[in-house]
Amino acid sequence: MWFRLVDRDRRLLALLAEHKVLTTNQIAAIEFASVRRAQDRLRRLRELGVVFAFRESYVNGGTSQTRYALGYLGARLIAAQRSEKPPTPKAHTERLERLAFWPKLDHQLGVNDFFCALAEHRNPARGDIGRDAVGRLTHWWSEKRCTEFFWTGTHETVLRPDGYGCWEEHGRAVRFFLEHDTGTESLSKVTSKIGDYSDFPTDQFGIVLFSVHSAKRELALRTALRRAVAGNDPRLVIATAARDHGHPDGPAGVIWALWTPRDSGSVPHRYRLAELPERGPQVDYGAAGTEQPYNDAAFAPNDRTILGRLGMSLPEPVAPAPADDDVALYDDSDDVYGASPDLRWSA
Repeated sequence: MWFRLVDRDRRLLALLAEHKVLTTNQIAAIEFASVRRAQDRLRRLRELGVVFAFRESYVNGGTSQTRYALGYLGARLIAAQRSEKPPTPKAHTERLERLAFWPKLDHQLGVNDFFCALAEHRNPARGDIGRDAVGRLTHWWSEKRCTEFFWTGTHETVLRPDGYGCWEEHGRAVRFFLEHDTGTESLSKVTSKIGDYSDFPTDQFGIVLFSVHSAKRELALRTALRRAVAGNDPRLVIATAARDHGHPDGPAGVIWALWTPRDSGSVPHRYRLAELPERGPQVDYGAAGTEQPYNDAAFAPNDRTILGRLGMSLPEPVAPAPADDDVALYDDSDDVYGASPDLRWSA
């Protein structure tokens, strides 16, 4: 089956494995020339069993846009590619059930919409790919991957951003942590995250972006941020934007406003995403050796510079094990695909 898929299908499976769920429009934006072509191909992939499609029925009638997740065969293909133990049908079914009723599903779709709007600028179906694209998303990590990576060896601080990315345009590389606000949380809870970012060496890895649903919410957030820091410098760069901006370039456009502790709450000037301050390391493309799409500028495992920014030291090299005629297809020491898998979603 793997060899019946084209590169576009394989990229889609990798994205679904990493980011859980994507809508038809999101998939069309990053991989197809039109929504109709996306629908035709997704229908075929669904028939093959590599993707799973579902909708939400509304109380007043109608349904949501189709959402896509890994189908059972798709999950087996990803496991085979990564030399991992494949899921059982029961475990995968339970995973899909939890996804469909996940309280954070709409929030996750919103986060993915933000990154897909950036990834759209290098859609290979339109020839906008690689370094020839004017603007391109070169790093996209999920909340789960961020939580696993962004913790320090000297402090108990763990960051839980909604995503982490890098946007490159005209020679500038802006790395950022994304906080996607839907308006369902109180502003005090939203601004409380600044404490974790202040305790973490955030400035060593990027800036913090707050994306909120409306201009009114943005002004209220900026005022709440001033109250939260009480005049103290959080030692990080913060920018805010409202999603009702209507800019044709989406989150890459002139929609971002820098915030400082002396901010009065007003927005004196807006910037393009690429015009925001550059923070974080410059890394060689492909250093991480990952097959994950939009991770050209991802960090390499055990990179001394990166570990140093986290306050960690590089582990001592391990002597190679003696050659063995038997090939280990996967590590059976941590069976996450048992009858009762841990299917908790990151909070």
